[in-house]
Amino acid sequence: MEYNLDMSMMLAIHDALRRDLAQVARIAGQRNGRPAARLQAALGWELFKKFLTVHHQSEDEALWPVLRDRVAPDPDRLGLADTLEAEHTVIEPLLTAIDAAAVDPDDGNQRFGDIADELVSKLTAHLTHEEVDGLPLIDASLTPQQWRYFAQVQSGRLRGDEARYMPWLLSGAGPQTLDAVISNFPPPLMAAYRDQWQPKYGALDLWNTIEPA
Repeated sequence: MEYNLDMSMMLAIHDALRRDLAQVARIAGQRNGRPAARLQAALGWELFKKFLTVHHQSEDEALWPVLRDRVAPDPDRLGLADTLEAEHTVIEPLLTAIDAAAVDPDDGNQRFGDIADELVSKLTAHLTHEEVDGLPLIDASLTPQQWRYFAQVQSGRLRGDEARYMPWLLSGAGPQTLDAVISNFPPPLMAAYRDQWQPKYGALDLWNTIEPA
């Protein structure tokens, strides 16, 4: 779909979240040992939680309220904006529930699989809902200045984490996404990403998949 607003960062974030959800599902599907504890110990899980939370908090602060104001005269559009925001409230508790299951020595593993499945299902559905219905509404309703304000709020929440966030965002991204996102980088940021951040991030064992020697 063609947009008037630049949706490249939003779509890249969605792709990164889906990529990590695939890892969550993979670990949850393991039947040996304690997969809940294995997930909780993974750096990839910590980054997923952190950047998902930042993204949703930024939307709750700087996107949904602005969008509701813009579409307030239209009950159907207002209802869609309210629904998209409300979907956040069922996702974050699942992150907490997974961590709680990981440290429960009694029946944590039994709960973990169902909770992980629900997280994958609910977050995937939310991302799809945003892309199919939310982004067209945002594109038709917000001014470029309002869209930039949301981006600025999200960037502010990520200040100091750029060296981890940008490689996380673009890990596994296709050429079109890479070009769309990196083209917005100022030259010093582009150089830092290519020469330092991405190589260092690429050497990490994010999901504990490397067996010790």
